[in-house]
Amino acid sequence: MPPDLTFAIALIVKMAITAGFVLAATITAERAGPLVGGLVATLPIGAGPVYVFLALDHDAHFIAQSAVASLAINAVNVIFALVYALLAQQRSLAVSLRGAFLVWLVLALVIHSVHWSFLAAAAMNIVGLSVCLWLARPLRHVRMPAFRARWYELAMRAVMVAILVGVTVTFSFQIGPGGSGILAVFPIVLISIMIILHRRVGGPPTAAVLANAITGLIGFAFAAMALHFAAEPFGAAIGLTLALATSIGWTFLVYGARKRGIPV
Repeated sequence: MPPDLTFAIALIVKMAITAGFVLAATITAERAGPLVGGLVATLPIGAGPVYVFLALDHDAHFIAQSAVASLAINAVNVIFALVYALLAQQRSLAVSLRGAFLVWLVLALVIHSVHWSFLAAAAMNIVGLSVCLWLARPLRHVRMPAFRARWYELAMRAVMVAILVGVTVTFSFQIGPGGSGILAVFPIVLISIMIILHRRVGGPPTAAVLANAITGLIGFAFAAMALHFAAEPFGAAIGLTLALATSIGWTFLVYGARKRGIPV
């Protein structure tokens, strides 16, 4: 089989697998309310498969450095979620999403232009998460009206995530670990939730999902840290497993705390 055809088939399979993971997770999120929705949306259901496929093509050092870029851009994703949540209280989907994405794009370009150390990326997450959690806290508790996503909305989400996987894996050699780490955590799942939910249930309930997602992104920050430190000494496979376990563990910890009335 020609190498180009082999690459194309493998890429299509990778895109399809990732889209399936995202669909299963986000359908669960939309039916379980803002808290579960926000937490599930920030699990590495998009970034995780991307990193697995990157690990098949690159060494552990590449993965560890990509994790630093992902940690840095995670702080931008936190701001992205907060800006949308604030705008969506009274603004339309178009205004809220465009405003939030413009902020994300400007900050992402700044992130990409800087060579980030682990300490600098971690410090930015601590500051960003502390401020955004405080601002988002009043927006988290809104009842989610019952609804069922239409098939074409789910198809749109699957296509968006599949394209992200295809672009990241295809151009990872050209854009390096920094660019790959940024693209791997592009907030495609959060954007798809905004597009689907805002039109169906309105701004404040959708904003509640994104406000809860900020808490979930703390877990993603811990996961990126685990991947950075574990990938090189133990191998990418163990590093990715530890990162996934960290993210899932944080999700269950937050869910259990909220159910007990602890304001995490």
